[in-house]
Amino acid sequence: MAAQVAPGQRGATRIADRVVAKIAAQAAREALTAVPVDGSPPHATVTIRHEVARVRVSVELDYPSDIGGQCGAVRRQVTERVKALAGMEVPEVAVQVERLHSAQARAAAQGRTR
Repeated sequence: MAAQVAPGQRGATRIADRVVAKIAAQAAREALTAVPVDGSPPHATVTIRHEVARVRVSVELDYPSDIGGQCGAVRRQVTERVKALAGMEVPEVAVQVERLHSAQARAAAQGRTR
């Protein structure tokens, strides 16, 4: 007679790529000191294979700022949150800085529109 499998051990859980992408984007928001006033919030895309997530996050940052430091913080936070919430390994988080927002440019633009 075959051994019975406990009810809690049956079945499988599959987390959709878009769900992990949402977790990653939120983690990136948490890691950034601030999203620029006229900027877009972080956006993530994810590829999952065998419970391993490869993540690409696009961010917009204020200028001037510590770009390398902020990107490192995004990588660490995304890796930690995806592992904690989705139970997936994240060997790679590619952070792409899409745009830099200058406070001086914003001030100049506001001065021209007044």
